[in-house]
Amino acid sequence: MLTRSLGRTGPKISALGLGCMGMSDFYGATDRSEAIATIHAAIDADITLLDTGDFYGMGHNELLLREALQDVWRDQVVLSVKFGAMRDPAKGFNGYDCRPLAVKNFLAYTLERLGTDYVDIYRPSRVDPEVPIEETVGAIADMVKAGYVRHIGLSEASASTIRRAHAVHPICDLQIEYSLLSRGIEADILPTCRELGISVTAYGVLSRGLLSGHWTRERSANSSDYRSISPRFQGENVERNLALVEALRAVANAKGATVAQLAVAWVLSRGSDIVPLIGARRRDQLADGLAALALDLTPDDIARIEQAVPAGAAAGDRYPTMQMAHLDSERRKTA
Repeated sequence: MLTRSLGRTGPKISALGLGCMGMSDFYGATDRSEAIATIHAAIDADITLLDTGDFYGMGHNELLLREALQDVWRDQVVLSVKFGAMRDPAKGFNGYDCRPLAVKNFLAYTLERLGTDYVDIYRPSRVDPEVPIEETVGAIADMVKAGYVRHIGLSEASASTIRRAHAVHPICDLQIEYSLLSRGIEADILPTCRELGISVTAYGVLSRGLLSGHWTRERSANSSDYRSISPRFQGENVERNLALVEALRAVANAKGATVAQLAVAWVLSRGSDIVPLIGARRRDQLADGLAALALDLTPDDIARIEQAVPAGAAAGDRYPTMQMAHLDSERRKTA
């Protein structure tokens, strides 16, 4: 497995990470045994970065990871944890709480659920508009000094917020959506990260399944999971987006690859400071993502990929309107 350094100050990790969210939440029924087998398969393939959030399944995901890792040496994996999202018994969302006291409270529960005495990377899942980012990062920095956290990350933050946070304590990475269908970070967020020596851990590299090569109009019509309210999976939007996928499929076929492999390989090609998170719930999905590592994309390949799926071509926002409002990264602040 190729390795990459996570920013100037972060750990050395695998070139691909495993995003564990779908094993507990958002995408319908889950299979616990298959999820654990997938985590084990990822570790066997030398994936070291495991990404979770304390609100994924209201703690379920952290407990799942604890079970999966009970026979794994702690220093064999790098655990990245997001916090701050407020949930309710109906599995709804009720904003974010990133006050310093909340930071320490969330971390205490995370350490207990994971069965560990430290988290490798700790990050607010969203920027809390009611709390200056300096206060949130300062509280995490206190936990770094105390030994409970090794490194600090951010998620879905704007360029100006990244600068403010980094001035308080070095930020090792920004976790943010980045794919052929979501390239907004290229304007100012990615250049800011590169200027400051901050890596990007890219989630949504398959655009929640749109770029898997398996999504259909019929699945959109009958979907009962999160995607049933996602704009890119609705009506005319999904028609236009699936047309882009078919154009990409022609490029993938010529390369002897699947659509998913090509989509992941494209993200990998964007730079050694970008680490795709593979949101695999099953071992076959993981294997498809791992195969992207073997794809050597030439400049001509990149040109054909970007001709098939031009920047800005996706139809629909990447989140519903209410959730878009919580994305500091979408406020288009300039650094």
